[in-house]
Amino acid sequence: MESHDDRASFESSRPAGRASGAVDERRYDLGVSQTTDSSPEPAVPGRSKVLVSTVTPVYRGARTLDELVSRIDALRRRWSEPAWPFELVESIFVDDASVDESSDVLERLEAEYDFVRVVTLSRNFGQHPATSAGILHSSGDWVLTLDEDLQHRPEDIELLLERATIHGSDVLYAQPAGIVHRSWYRDRASRGYKRLLSLSTGDPNVRLFNSFRAVRGSIARAAAAVVGHDTFLDIAIGWFTQRVGARRLDLLDSREGGYTFRRLLSHARRAMISSQTKWLRLGAAVGIGALSLSVLLLVWIMVQKVLAPASIEVRGWTSLFLTTAFFGGLVACLVGVSLEYLRTLVLGAHGKPNFFVVDRSIDVGPRRYFADHPLDVSGEADAVSDGASKAD
Repeated sequence: MESHDDRASFESSRPAGRASGAVDERRYDLGVSQTTDSSPEPAVPGRSKVLVSTVTPVYRGARTLDELVSRIDALRRRWSEPAWPFELVESIFVDDASVDESSDVLERLEAEYDFVRVVTLSRNFGQHPATSAGILHSSGDWVLTLDEDLQHRPEDIELLLERATIHGSDVLYAQPAGIVHRSWYRDRASRGYKRLLSLSTGDPNVRLFNSFRAVRGSIARAAAAVVGHDTFLDIAIGWFTQRVGARRLDLLDSREGGYTFRRLLSHARRAMISSQTKWLRLGAAVGIGALSLSVLLLVWIMVQKVLAPASIEVRGWTSLFLTTAFFGGLVACLVGVSLEYLRTLVLGAHGKPNFFVVDRSIDVGPRRYFADHPLDVSGEADAVSDGASKAD
């Protein structure tokens, strides 16, 4: 968990930029109103607005970045209404060694829009590390992550924020309301993959994972700060909160390709390394079961040998079987216990915290606003798993 001194040190080390300076000036004193005119009363008592940052990793986005930033700018302008409880203060784009003209487009957009900030990575690190880098450069009370290809509509950001604040969620994932990949087979395969991953990791929230997410800023930055090379970002976010929910939205993957089988295996490996793995405990349970069974059989055989020795027709084989079962179970049990210790060490090395303190008081104003001005009138029962992922 970051301290005030660490935060101040981090802020002073951040790259300079127009948006960064503007955000620093807006870090309001919670006890002083920033309005001096006769504007409507702010939706968030004691401060002007709840700050929102967006983070977008960029790898091949030259064709879509202009439209994406234009739509974010339109959303930002619409949010300038005094009574609206949120303010979009920055859109961070992380250039993950892009392979097209994305770098030139981002440079032009940063000069054209004062809320656009560009973070350039030294080489290609992948989507999750790029997202983590962008999150660490953010300053919003809420961080929204979305892809570069317009699969995630910027206009839906306010729907995620509404659902998150009303339900008191710390993380809210967008869930597809229909077919995403234009292929029934790919959609079913994706859901099956997440279901299998959820069973193997013991984390029910794996089925909700999506790169279009709203995360409380303090939690997002804490998770991004501890993720390592092989840490799954969403698993790390789950270390800091159990208040995880979802909201169904229309999502459509316009990319020609998608995740290859090799990349899916890589994601699965990192997810299992970053989380509790049921198979480790299953191995220890099997060992304890075999050990207990061998002891019970040994007692039964001894009783039979004393009370009815003539009933033992084959001699020697029983002793060999019991000896093998006993020592095999003992070895499996000890290996299982050792792996449990190793898992604890690995999770500690990955940065899993003992505790984390979060302030949810900023949700009061938006909750009151949306109670009077609801955006989500669908009334649909979305998947919400607050508290479903138990701490280890």
